[in-house]
Amino acid sequence: MHKVFFALLASSLLSSVVAGQTTPVTTDAILQEAKQLASKENKNILILFTASWCGWCHKMDKSIDDPSCKSFFEENYVIRHIVVDETKDKKHLENPGGGEMKKQYHGEGLGIPFWLVFDKEGQLLADSKIRKEGEGPEKGENTGCPATAEEVDHFIAVLKKTSRMTDAQLEIVKKRFRRNE
Repeated sequence: MHKVFFALLASSLLSSVVAGQTTPVTTDAILQEAKQLASKENKNILILFTASWCGWCHKMDKSIDDPSCKSFFEENYVIRHIVVDETKDKKHLENPGGGEMKKQYHGEGLGIPFWLVFDKEGQLLADSKIRKEGEGPEKGENTGCPATAEEVDHFIAVLKKTSRMTDAQLEIVKKRFRRNE
């Protein structure tokens, strides 16, 4: 079944390229592929909602990809991007279903980056929202790309809960993200 799924995905992408179009992969296909890989590699999934114009999204990627902590993320997460909120002239870059997924997880109107962490079965473990005690999933402030002390502390708490990063590794991640402020 995995081979059939990937063959269909590859065929779809190839036909788009041959036709001179680049049709973004659907959000469902991104999640399906991420779950399969996460299951195979025993990792969780980090979904980043992003857009081409978003400076903070680029900072988030640059921080995750920083040589000081890149391997920590690679060892613990299957990281995938879902493009949403593009400008009018770049709507063709958006992943179909991305806006709906962001809304489903109470991220509508919160800006980007907005991120979610799922287990390998696709169950939500955490999100980018800081909440007051007792607040439900529809409440909270988006940390986006964590930079302030409060945002980075939230991010580190999520990483501690959803990864196997050591305290020393988490401290390195914390220092890297604090440089974004």
